[in-house]
Formats: sequence, structure tokens, C-alpha cells
Amino acid sequence: MKNIGYLGLGIMGNGMTCNLIQKCPKDTTIWGYDPVEACRERFAQNGGRVASDAHELYTACDAIFFCLPTNALVRATIEDILANGRPGTYIVDMGASSPFLIREMHEKAAALGFPLIDAPVSGGQSGAEAGTLTIMCGGREEDFQAVRPYLEMMGTTVTYMGGPGCGDATKIANNMMVGIHLCALGEAAAFATKAGIDLDRLFAAIMGGSAQSWVMDQKAPKLLSRDYSASARMAVHLKDINNAMELAGSLNVDLPLTEIVLREMNYVKNRGLVDEDHCAVVKYYEDRMGVTVGGAEAKSE
Repeated sequence: MKNIGYLGLGIMGNGMTCNLIQKCPKDTTIWGYDPVEACRERFAQNGGRVASDAHELYTACDAIFFCLPTNALVRATIEDILANGRPGTYIVDMGASSPFLIREMHEKAAALGFPLIDAPVSGGQSGAEAGTLTIMCGGREEDFQAVRPYLEMMGTTVTYMGGPGCGDATKIANNMMVGIHLCALGEAAAFATKAGIDLDRLFAAIMGGSAQSWVMDQKAPKLLSRDYSASARMAVHLKDINNAMELAGSLNVDLPLTEIVLREMNYVKNRGLVDEDHCAVVKYYEDRMGVTVGGAEAKSE
């Protein structure tokens, strides 16, 4: 493929396109588009070719990747590509979308000659920038194999999970676990603060023990500094949890721990904090326990 396109050049798209630009053969052009001018300028500075609009990217590229924040935006984007792109163009959704949506869109895309692959990622901003994402893929296996070399430029673990929607179902299971870990981290941090334990010492003491996890490694420093700038937005994780509940309903199963995550993320959302990092779920526990977790003002009230 000589022309690769990427829609959405924000937190995740910036890191992923940098890896494509650096690792693709020199005769491959990496196109990009984002409605935010600053994102387009940064992409151009990184060596990408900025499309004048999304439709130019649709007609120029052999494969179009995107990582978008809502199911509605994913639906609209795929439908726009089907209406204005070139049949045969690979469509690769790297966000965490509803499996029901992807299965529906896969049928429409296949009927019009567009291969569609769901390839959601895990690893956050740091993984996108380092090219170390975990990528879980669904769709026809031959379509997955066609785009696999480009996915491997963005991730170190790229796995074919099965037919359409299987990548997104895998991502749902992943983010169920991440959400539970976030709540456990927030609850424990608030509890320790209430008990008068210094959090720097707490995390130093248990690091390397049985409670250590990727979530602790990445998010404990944010709690300690009260840095809730988003490397993974609460809004996007909450969408994933709602996708989990939708899928669980269709399977007629209960998700008791995920229901707790949903309740507590909705609490933070209702405080108007949905654009903060998903580790801001700790604020639910702060309010319940009357404490301030991390920062110079950390205290039990």
C-alpha cells in the first residue's frame, strides 16, 4: 500500500501516526486529517501529509485507520467512507466500538466492497507514542493479514480474535478489568489516606508485590500529584463500560463488578468531570470517605 490514511490526530492518533511515519517504507505516504488545526500542524511537523478534508483522504488512501471517541462518530465516519471512498479501501476502526455496531457496519461495507476490521487498542497514550500498544482484531482473517504489517508498526502485540466484532468484544473484557483495577486503586488510596498512611510510602511499599499492576504503575503517580489531565478520558472508558453492559444484556449475564464501575464513573460524570483522566474515579471515594487523595493538601477531613 502506497497511501495510508489516519483520521483523528489527537491523544492516540498523534502517537500512532508518528510510528507509521517512522516505520513505513519511504515510498509510502501517511495522510492525516483532524478538524483541530493544532493537531493537523503537529502531524505535518512529524512528516505526515495533511489532507484538505476527510474526503480527500478517503479518495487518496488504500487503507484508512481511525480511533474515535463515540459509537455515533464511528458510524458516521464509516458511512461517509462508504459513500465517498474507493471500493477496496481497507477501513480499520482502532477505537473501542460496540460489537453490534461493527457487525452491522461490516455487512454494509462488505456489500459495497470495503474490507472492515475492528482493531481496538490498549496501552493508552504512552503505548501509542512508544509503538507498544496491544491490538485486538476482528473481521475476515484475510483482511486482517493485509493490514497486519501496519498494525505491528503501532503495537507489539497484535492478535486476530475472530470474526467481525470479536476485537471489540475482547477490548470490552480488557476495559472491564481496567475499570475494576481503577476502582480498586481509588478505593485503596482513599482508605489509606483516611487511615493516615502516606501514599508515597504506600505505593513504594507495595510496588513489586501482588497488588502491582499496569494500572498502578501508570495511575498511582497521577493520583499522588492530583494530575487528572487525560491520557485516557473518563468519557471514553465510560462508553466502553456501557458497551459491556449492552453486550451482557444480549448474553443474559450479570456483571456485578462492572456495575460498580459504571455507577462510580457515572458519579464522576455527573460532577462534570467526564473529560478528566479515568483515574479521576478516585473522586467518588474521596467524597464517600471525606478525604483528599494526593497532592500537598492530602488529608482526612
